[in-house]
Amino acid sequence: MGATETGLRTALVGRELVAERTMSFRFDKPAGWSYRAGQSVDMTVLDPPETDGEGNLRAFTLSSAPRESLIQITTRLRDTAFKRALQQVPLGTEVRIEGPFGDLRLHHAARPAVLLAGGIGITPFRSILVETIGASSLPYRVVLLHANRRPEDAAFADELRALAQEDPNLSFVPTMTGMAGSTLPWDGEEGHIDEAMLARHVPAGADPIYYLAGPVSMVQALRGMLVALAVDEDDIRTEEFTGY
Repeated sequence: MGATETGLRTALVGRELVAERTMSFRFDKPAGWSYRAGQSVDMTVLDPPETDGEGNLRAFTLSSAPRESLIQITTRLRDTAFKRALQQVPLGTEVRIEGPFGDLRLHHAARPAVLLAGGIGITPFRSILVETIGASSLPYRVVLLHANRRPEDAAFADELRALAQEDPNLSFVPTMTGMAGSTLPWDGEEGHIDEAMLARHVPAGADPIYYLAGPVSMVQALRGMLVALAVDEDDIRTEEFTGY
């Protein structure tokens, strides 16, 4: 692996289905390269077997934590040439990464955090929580609400439950919005994240800082809801996912 004119080369070393139509791809971590939990990279597949109008480059938030030995991206498996290539090329195939980019990280103030994720928007929060809890523990109460259509679609759910058992400062609240299409049992929250759901899981008067990650429409709707609830816009941090 080595430097190129526009980034670093690394190799694909593993891939794993982590939910229905959702796959994690793991790559060697280039020597001397570092990133913060919650950051993203631009990735280019070198010499792909096919290409299309969307091109050979995509932006991905890293779902791995910096303390882990490999770097990992996790994505829904849309029918594009880029996604097909990542699934089909042999292990050892080189990609180019540029970055890291972004600044989605937990605050240092003595206030709780509320993390609101939709679908594959869970990736930066998995990175942040694994990094923080793995190194010590969360410094304050953190409530993570993760919305998916069905349990089959919920990436990292078992791991997040385990993290919540490990650290009493973390509460993990998955919610399902389309259980009619599921074949699995479910006795947790159902429906979209809304004011009533927040009231059930965020203590009154907690004055948290909010972090939103997921599809653009969901992030915008949640931001609008929080503003309508008189949350200061300076206390809302966002990461929007497009074309994932």
